[in-house]
Amino acid sequence: MEKFDERKKSFEKKFAHDEELKFKVSSRRNKYLGQWVSKILSYDAKKESEYIQSVIKADFQEAGDEDVFRKIKTDLKDHNISDDEIRNKMKELNEKAKSDFI
Repeated sequence: MEKFDERKKSFEKKFAHDEELKFKVSSRRNKYLGQWVSKILSYDAKKESEYIQSVIKADFQEAGDEDVFRKIKTDLKDHNISDDEIRNKMKELNEKAKSDFI
């Protein structure tokens, strides 16, 4: 029974670690997305910092990435950026964020 308990704790630790890593990658990706959109919108450093925080906070509205996608799409509506381009940028920056932690 002791081995079973040790194994259970090990799986729980791995799960917690994996979830923490997903959160960090998602937050970093959102930071990169905020920087990308800020450049398109020609924000200064202060406004860029505020915008990055707003993108990170948008991710807490619901599970998944659709909340962030909708925010960025709305913010870029006057800049002729397609949905596919936004989604591709999200994928690209997610991979960049993963590489920061791995």
